[in-house]
Amino acid sequence: MGKKLHMLVLTTAAAALTLLPTAPAHAAEGYDRCPDTYYCMFSGLDGSGDMITIKADTPDLAALNMSNRGKSDWNRTGVYVHLYSDANYGGCSAATSPGGKGNFYVSYRDFFESVRVGGPNGPSCYTPPES
Repeated sequence: MGKKLHMLVLTTAAAALTLLPTAPAHAAEGYDRCPDTYYCMFSGLDGSGDMITIKADTPDLAALNMSNRGKSDWNRTGVYVHLYSDANYGGCSAATSPGGKGNFYVSYRDFFESVRVGGPNGPSCYTPPES
């Protein structure tokens, strides 16, 4: 193969490579959708379903269409996040530790109506079994 023809083949091959479509970036799924430094609540188990992201106290999850819909969460903040059974931090509460991630206990699914980021906890939702 002559030198000119060899260069033409290499140039054509290089041009063809630049025209190949790139694969689309894979969209985050499940818990991986939750951005760093946020508290995320999901309407489905294992980080599935609708997701909300929270950075500050949220007195009424209805404003985010998540009141009584949460089934799992991931706390990517550096503080405890307190979940309340009623709007405006009323009723009982449960806490998610910094870095905590998982499904809510069955009795706490579709249960919470407000979220406080940091600060004191309210009265516990946990009721010990009778002896």
